[in-house]
Amino acid sequence: MINSEKQIEYWKAGAIDDFLSAEILIDRQHYLHGQFFCHLVIEKIIKAHIVKSTKEFAPRSHNLFYLSDKANLQYSEDEEIFLGILRQYQLQGRYPDYNPVIPDKNKIEDYLLKPKNLLECLNRKL
Repeated sequence: MINSEKQIEYWKAGAIDDFLSAEILIDRQHYLHGQFFCHLVIEKIIKAHIVKSTKEFAPRSHNLFYLSDKANLQYSEDEEIFLGILRQYQLQGRYPDYNPVIPDKNKIEDYLLKPKNLLECLNRKL
């Protein structure tokens, strides 16, 4: 049996810490790595929801749609589109030969705001 509260806190703390890392990376114009960390933020907060709803360890997956389904999370259409956008950036951090298009600074700043808002929303639901 797992300690659900400990696991939830682990994932929540990781998501918050990774958001701070994303902010630093994006501020220093390391956009691809910043977006990789934005993906981690959402991945980890979703995993906290999985633990909460299943009382089991979160799966070792990076697919935000699969994880969201396991956690029974619902999103707005805009949020779903953004999850799809984030998906391309998680690959860059794991596969160095994958090079997605780097958006301009304004788009990246918008991309930083969206995971922040989604993190706050999902954190409130825990």
